[in-house]
Amino acid sequence: MNQELVQHINQSLGIALQYTANLNELQEKLTVHVNHLINTDFDKLVYYLYRIDVNEQKMRSLLSQTAGENAASSIATLIIERQLQKIETRNQHKADPSIPDDEKW
Repeated sequence: MNQELVQHINQSLGIALQYTANLNELQEKLTVHVNHLINTDFDKLVYYLYRIDVNEQKMRSLLSQTAGENAASSIATLIIERQLQKIETRNQHKADPSIPDDEKW
C-alpha cells in the first residue's frame, strides 16, 4: 500500500520521494518538501493542494487548531490522507475481473 501511496504522491507533486515502508518516514520526507514549497513557491503548493483535492475547510481547521506547530507537517498529513482516500476509492471501483469482456460496459 505504501508503495502505491508514494507513487501517487510523486505523480501528484511532480517529485521523486523514495519508497519507504514506514508511514512516519514518508510523512517526514513529504513535510520537508511541503516546507520547501512554503518557503520558495507557495503558489505551486496551493496549485498542488487543489490538484490533489485537499479539503480546504479541513486544512484551515487543522492549521488553526495546530497554530504554532509545523504547518508543513499538518499539510503533509492532509496530502497523505487524501491520497489514501483516492487509492481506496479506486480499489473499490475496480472492474470485476470475473465478468467476461463482452458483458462489460
